Amino acid sequence: MFDELRGRIVLVTGGASGIGAGIVDAFLGEGSTVISADLSFPEGLLRRQEHAWTIRLDVRDEDAVADAVSQIGERLGTIDTLVTAAGTSTLGFATETTSAQWDLNLDVNAKGSFLVAKHVAARLVDQERTGRIVFISSQAGKNGYRGMTAYVASKHAVLGVTKTMATELASRGITVNAICPGIIETPMKHRERIEGGAIRGMTAEEVAAEDRSQVPLGRTGTPEDVAGVALFLASDLAGYMTGQGINVTGGMTMH
Repeated sequence: MFDELRGRIVLVTGGASGIGAGIVDAFLGEGSTVISADLSFPEGLLRRQEHAWTIRLDVRDEDAVADAVSQIGERLGTIDTLVTAAGTSTLGFATETTSAQWDLNLDVNAKGSFLVAKHVAARLVDQERTGRIVFISSQAGKNGYRGMTAYVASKHAVLGVTKTMATELASRGITVNAICPGIIETPMKHRERIEGGAIRGMTAEEVAAEDRSQVPLGRTGTPEDVAGVALFLASDLAGYMTGQGINVTGGMTMH
C-alpha cells in the first residue's frame, strides 16, 4: 500500500503484544525493517526473521534507551520512523491512587515515550535526516475517565510532548504526531475490564458490553485499526501533518 515504506528502518516500542505488535506486523507487511523493543525480549539486538528484529528495552532507563538507539544505528542504520507503543495502566479513583501507581504510569507512558523520541530525534538532527515520530497516546489524553487518574494524566502528557517536539523539529523536516486510540481489544484492555469491574461491582463481560455501547460504530477496535493510521502517518501522504492527535475511536471521541 505504501511503497515508500519499503526498506525504511522502524522502531516500535512495546512491540511484543497489543497495539505495538499490530503495528510491528503492519510495517513488516510494507517491507520495512522493523525493530520491536520490549521488556519481555532477551538482551541484545536479535534478528527474528529477515527484516524483523527484537531488542530488550526498559523505556524508563535513559542509558538503556541511548544504548539501544546506538546499537540500532550501528547495525542497521538510522531509524526513519519511531512508534512509541510501550505503555501500562493502573486503575483506582483519585483519592485512592498511590504514589507508586502515579509514578509507574508517568514513567512508562510519558517519560518513556519522551526518552525514546528524544534520542531518536537527536540522531536524526545530528545526521541532518528527516523522519517520523508517532506517539501512541489515547482518547484518555483528551478526556477524563473515572478510576484512571494516573493513566489519564500520563496520556495528556504525551500529547503535550507531541505538540512541543513537533514545533521544535518542524524546521528539520521531522514530523511528530500522536494516535489516540479508543477502546482497543488488547491484553491490557482485558485486564482493565477485570480490575475496573471489581472496583465498580461489575463483571468483565458487563464492562465489555458497556464499552461497545459507547462506540457509535458499534464495535470496539483492534490493533490493526491503529496500525493502519500509524502506516499513514509514517508515509509520504502525511508529510504536511505534524503536532496532531489523531482519534481512532470509532466515533467515541470526536475532538
